[in-house]
Amino acid sequence: MAASAKPQTIHNCTSDGGWTVVLPRRGRQRSKATKVGVSEEKQEPWAPTDSQTDPSRETSMMQKMERCINRVGSSEFYSTMRCQIQTSLSDYVHRVLGSETKMEMVIYGIGSIESYEPPRLQLSLAILMRRDFSWIGNIEVYDPVLSLSESRVIESLGCSVMSVNEHGRREAQKPTMFFMPHCEAELYNNLLQANWKLNLLRNMVLFGNSFETYKEHASLCKNSRVNSMEHILSVRRFTTEFRIKTVSDDYYNAFHDSSWHFFSPVLETELQLSDS
Repeated sequence: MAASAKPQTIHNCTSDGGWTVVLPRRGRQRSKATKVGVSEEKQEPWAPTDSQTDPSRETSMMQKMERCINRVGSSEFYSTMRCQIQTSLSDYVHRVLGSETKMEMVIYGIGSIESYEPPRLQLSLAILMRRDFSWIGNIEVYDPVLSLSESRVIESLGCSVMSVNEHGRREAQKPTMFFMPHCEAELYNNLLQANWKLNLLRNMVLFGNSFETYKEHASLCKNSRVNSMEHILSVRRFTTEFRIKTVSDDYYNAFHDSSWHFFSPVLETELQLSDS
């Protein structure tokens, strides 16, 4: 099936209440994400480069995150997003789930939640989705820029911080949502390459940069750049894409040009690589 971008007209939904999280006591050990579906040679052990945590920094970050979660949760942006998931995406999500009741969420490249607002907005969206959709299971997070304090705050929000760098090569051996807004093209390409099998692609939901836009821009890129996107360009043959609406300028920097992607290859011949 050809790729299709489908901007949606969504009815408004109401939001739930606020969000409050209590920080753990000092000395809590970092969670180690299960290394599912990534071969050992494609993993690198990872830990924050800083060895000290700062309670005052953690408290400040947690307050920022609480405010951000509450703001996003009560926004028209989130209301629109939630209704899109409930309506336009529902059949696609349940097709990926199959007989499973949950799909895990893997977040690559979240960025620094201490230094920048877009990462806080993106993480807030992921946490709110888990709160509001029972089919979203555990959330695993990775970015090499994360500090120890940031990692502790993310864990306090109920997520796991990965202890390895998978380079985006997690295999979707079970239904998995990859949450990757504004990642580099190479990371999307790594993910698709690692899952370039009929059964694995069908297990994926990908939220990230619009693949349709990559196609539009490919003709302007040098050959080496196009080669680094070969799986992105090839996957469009059997991708259904739903663009999101940022609704407000407040969410443009964090989510502009983002889409939901669902993959439905039927034949092995569809997996032939091409640049079109």
